[in-house]
Amino acid sequence: MSTAPVTPATATPRRPWRRRRRGQAGPPGQAGPPGRAGRAIAIGVVGVLVAAFGVATTRLFVLPHRDRPAPADAIVMFAGSPGRLERAVGLAEAGYAPVLAVSQPTAADPCPSDVPNVEVICFSPSPLTTQGESRWVAEAARVRHWRSLIVVTSTSQTTRARLRLHRCYSGDTLMIGVSPPRRLWPYVIAYEWAAMGKALLLQRSC
Repeated sequence: MSTAPVTPATATPRRPWRRRRRGQAGPPGQAGPPGRAGRAIAIGVVGVLVAAFGVATTRLFVLPHRDRPAPADAIVMFAGSPGRLERAVGLAEAGYAPVLAVSQPTAADPCPSDVPNVEVICFSPSPLTTQGESRWVAEAARVRHWRSLIVVTSTSQTTRARLRLHRCYSGDTLMIGVSPPRRLWPYVIAYEWAAMGKALLLQRSC
């Protein structure tokens, strides 16, 4: 009985092992380093948050909704950055209202002495804040039967002033914003974010 010759098995040659360098892509289908994906997600989240903050800042403080002036029962000026008093007096002189009420938190704040054919009222709010000004306006409107107002404030304060005033006064309100000097914008934006947070979270009534 003959035996078939046995063919020796041929060994498959093995590729030499090489250490992959950091950052070098692996074979197709193999996931990259987990740290890189985490960094990309974090950068994306930060980018979205920064963009959302920029949009909210612009909408609330830089380019808020503002109204066109129209005849009203009174013009009220909230105290603050320069330019408001000139705007309020100009509206009164143009005949938009027979009464001009000017917030004067301190004796150093200006009060117009005379505006032809317009009653001028200078008042000191309590507290000396936008909330105090809104409370004074609500009480004056109740006593004097003001059903419509023109409120002059800064552009950056327009949204917050509207919120505060609507909590105290139910009549028609037209908000006229005056832009603060450019050098003050970083400060007023930071201030308005803090003040808006207080109005929304801590002081939610008139």
